[in-house]
Amino acid sequence: QVQLVESGGGSVQAGGSLRLSCAASGYTGSVYYMAWFRQAPGKVREGVASIYTGGGNTYYSDSAKGRFTISQDNAKNTLYLQMSSLKPEDTAMYYCAADRRPLGGNWHIAGYYAYWGQGTQVTVSS
Repeated sequence: QVQLVESGGGSVQAGGSLRLSCAASGYTGSVYYMAWFRQAPGKVREGVASIYTGGGNTYYSDSAKGRFTISQDNAKNTLYLQMSSLKPEDTAMYYCAADRRPLGGNWHIAGYYAYWGQGTQVTVSS
C-alpha cells in the first residue's frame, strides 16, 4: 500500500510561484507513474503533469506546459510540482496520484490511478 501526502499549497497572487510536494511511503518499489491532478469546484479532476519514476519521462497538460515542472527525488520518495506564472484559473485542489502500471498516453486519466493523496489547496488571486 502506498501512502501519499501533499504539502506546499497556499494563496498567491497571479504571476507568483508555488512548489507542491508529495511524500510517498509504504511499498513504492514498483511505482511506475506519479502524477499531479487538480480539481476546481464543479469541474472534473484533470491531469496536470506526470512522471515515469523509472526513467524520468515527463508529461504535461497543455495548460501546464511551459509554466509547471514535475520532478522527483527518489532518495526522499518525494514528488514535486514547481508552478510559476500562476493564473487565477490554476486555483484548485491539487492531488498527488500514483500507480504501478505503465499508463503511457493514459497518464491524464484519474481513473487509472490506484493511490491518491488528500490534496492541497492552491488559490491564485488576480
